[in-house]
Amino acid sequence: MTKEKGELRSMVRALRGAITAEKNEREEILSAAAELVGELMRANSISAEDMIDIIFTVTGDLTAAFPAAGVRAMGISSVPLLDMAAPDIDGALKMCIRVMIHINTDKSNSELCHRYLKGAAVLRPDISGKERA
Repeated sequence: MTKEKGELRSMVRALRGAITAEKNEREEILSAAAELVGELMRANSISAEDMIDIIFTVTGDLTAAFPAAGVRAMGISSVPLLDMAAPDIDGALKMCIRVMIHINTDKSNSELCHRYLKGAAVLRPDISGKERA
């Protein structure tokens, strides 16, 4: 957050999160992506109007659908979305959808709530499920 002539100015910030899907099935992937984005929106009190873009990565074992389609099904149609393949790293968490949402906000980075749901909680146990003030 910066000040110009006594006024607060909105900054671009990034929200991060991840969720695991239980199966490589279209509805499971769409539902997981929508759950993750919905939880990030709720936890940070944001709407689609605050979003600049949403970038998803998926592990190579999730091939039945693009996560972005789950967000479009939520009615979010004016935000640019991008799906990408995550690198195949030995020992990496399987069946995982990761997201980065760039937003306009007056909040500082320390005020943002990132979310790691279901099996993805192991990626960031330090912040998984914690609310911030």
